[in-house]
Amino acid sequence: MSKTHKIAVLAGDGIGPEVVREGLRVLHAASEKYGFSCALTDLPYGTDHWLATGGEDGGEIFPDEAFVRTQEHDALLLGAIGDPRAPIGLIERGVIGKLRWEGGLYINLRPIQLYDERWCPLKDKKPADVDMVIVRENTEDAYVFPPVFEDKGGPNEVASQPMKYTRAGTERVIRYAFELAMTRPRRQLTLIDKANAVRAQDIYTRVFEEVSKDYPDVKTDHAYIDAACMWMVKNPEWFDVAVTTNLFGDIITDLGAMVQGGMGVAASGNINPGHFSLFEPIHGSMPKATGKNTANPVATINAVAMMLEHLGEREASIAVETAVRELLCSDQIEGLKAGVHSTTEWGDMVLDRLGF
Repeated sequence: MSKTHKIAVLAGDGIGPEVVREGLRVLHAASEKYGFSCALTDLPYGTDHWLATGGEDGGEIFPDEAFVRTQEHDALLLGAIGDPRAPIGLIERGVIGKLRWEGGLYINLRPIQLYDERWCPLKDKKPADVDMVIVRENTEDAYVFPPVFEDKGGPNEVASQPMKYTRAGTERVIRYAFELAMTRPRRQLTLIDKANAVRAQDIYTRVFEEVSKDYPDVKTDHAYIDAACMWMVKNPEWFDVAVTTNLFGDIITDLGAMVQGGMGVAASGNINPGHFSLFEPIHGSMPKATGKNTANPVATINAVAMMLEHLGEREASIAVETAVRELLCSDQIEGLKAGVHSTTEWGDMVLDRLGF
């Protein structure tokens, strides 16, 4: 009897429904080919739902009851969240933030891999030079805590938002990164922080050193975030696995996405190892492109591959990743930017590579 995976689907805002549509086409094809099934639950949450239920007069963002039911699934596939019709950050924090922080998805995993040198904006860099994974802490740091405004709008206004780190949160993300480094041929792990200026991040420095003693086979390195961004552009081949804080991880992984070819191909996992986890493309919702069938869904398809790996469907995961790799290395592809190929065309080409 084939295994059934319970997957929640939150297509979200803007181009989210369009890229998720293609991701689900690939997921269904993979399940048919590799002998498992998926029980899907559609979640309506996003800006349209918030507006339809009252908007600023009490619109629904992500009710606690629905949140609890969502966590009873094995995984969630997310399209995109964000729309200028809602206050900045309201829907993002209420949906993605809630899932990450209240759901305990403490790992944000961002593979950065160049498929073909044509897509890299850096001179003379080849796929072998861009093959890394960034492990970003996902439940602490400034993002998690509410801002405080004193004398808001006044001449003496002060705004603050704390950067807090716990030993437990720091150790578990660092230990995860060491375990991941052990699975890769180079066995190299770089800590990225700014402990020379943000002294609270000394906790990362100390815990990294302590945990490293349990992994003598892993070569360790250290870089401050500003230097790491510089090296990402100048020498991306220096990186194998890197671990960093929530805020700095958000910054450097977007830089890495551009090095690998752009937001249209970059995916991420929000992971609680062995438990419910969330997978998504890292791009935004692109409201101006809504409904035009021009968005590149490859990042969502890569997110599906990551989700399949998390679900234990390794053969299917490898097949989807291989299909994307072969496609992006082929002469079929004229470019990765939105509109060069239609959203549907991208899905068709990946399915063709999968044998459908």
